Amino acid sequence: MKTNILPAQLAHTSQIEALIQLSVRELSQLDYTTEQIESALEKVLGLDTQLIKDQTYFILQSGNEIVGCGGWSYRKTLFGSDNRQQRDNGVLDPKIDAAKIRAFFIHPHHVRKGLGKQLLMYCEQQAWDRGFTKLELGATLPGQRLYKNFGYIAAAPYDYEIAPNLYMPIVPMSKTLSTRPESE
Repeated sequence: MKTNILPAQLAHTSQIEALIQLSVRELSQLDYTTEQIESALEKVLGLDTQLIKDQTYFILQSGNEIVGCGGWSYRKTLFGSDNRQQRDNGVLDPKIDAAKIRAFFIHPHHVRKGLGKQLLMYCEQQAWDRGFTKLELGATLPGQRLYKNFGYIAAAPYDYEIAPNLYMPIVPMSKTLSTRPESE
């Protein structure tokens, strides 16, 4: 399948949000309960439009269909959608801080085709080009499998409260780049 990586635009918002909802609902079923999934979609998982405004969020397009999305950030917020309360839009210093890998979602009909890898490498290249050699993220349980396969090291998971007395495990992960990632 031929795909193009394009900068996400605010005009793509509804398509991206629909993709995120579908991806999370279908690909998280083995790792989270329905209650966790629905609450996370309402309060945490979803689109952070700041990334679009910063031009660090991308879509994978095949024909006219958006089959994936994801990005990176030079801001302090580690994860979460526009609905997440705890946000810090402060700017990171690439000399001392790690860029954030953010909000990767693939359409369930297009998983395991290398799309996540393609987008991740592109985001790593973009972060490198902005001076970052360290990367970090807060992975969902399904997402951690992708990142682990591409050299991200997991720290101890923690429970993030998504609703009163309802928690979702998040896995902090990091990677250090010694050279600019190259596409295959």
